Amino acid sequence: MTSAIPISETFTSIQGEGKLTGVPSFFVRVSGCNLRCVWCDTPYASWNAEGTGTPIDALVELARASKVRHAVLTGGEPMMFEQLTELSAQLASAAKMHITIETAGTLIPSRGVMCDLMSISPKLANSTPRNDARDPLGVWTTRHEDRRLDTAVLQQLLDREGDRQLKFVVRHETLSEDVVEIDGLLNQLTGWKPDDVLLMPEGLTSPTDEHRTGVIGFCLDRGWRYAHRLHIELFGNKRGT
Repeated sequence: MTSAIPISETFTSIQGEGKLTGVPSFFVRVSGCNLRCVWCDTPYASWNAEGTGTPIDALVELARASKVRHAVLTGGEPMMFEQLTELSAQLASAAKMHITIETAGTLIPSRGVMCDLMSISPKLANSTPRNDARDPLGVWTTRHEDRRLDTAVLQQLLDREGDRQLKFVVRHETLSEDVVEIDGLLNQLTGWKPDDVLLMPEGLTSPTDEHRTGVIGFCLDRGWRYAHRLHIELFGNKRGT
């Protein structure tokens, strides 16, 4: 039997975010994260991580049975787990799937990963869980702020072969500050193009017209992409979608 990896859920759905929006995909969501975003929409894979160790060969069989050609390895933070090397390789070779890995860009397994689209979502200051009831002692406030950005890892991910996208979650209340932070981070990185950069409005429902208009304005000004969350529009904020 191959090694196992902690999994909170697997499902087949439509990719709702990024360059492959609308593509039928098999999702593998690992359980566990090294960060604690205040607005995390999958707390069952981070704040209250749940799931069981699942053998990699079983995940490959589930992927084959899905009858789709794209796999999305997400979390939580899949890059936390050394088993991701084997899982990504098996999905690419045994299941013949296109691989997207969704990561915050703070970690990379020591043996690397197989990936066709590296979906990097660097966490901005708006993600830090200040005064969050789930963190009464502020332990995660400090830990998250210390860990949320690692430009060396981000650059390593951008330097690898294959496609990439930099997906930033922006909040209505901090939109201008978020864009200033994004500009500063991008100035420290090379190997990206403006159309690799996506802005995604934060929230568990569709954004307000005001928030959407503000985000679109920055995208038009800088040549970035607007990241529509199609799955929210189609299914709402539900697990398994």
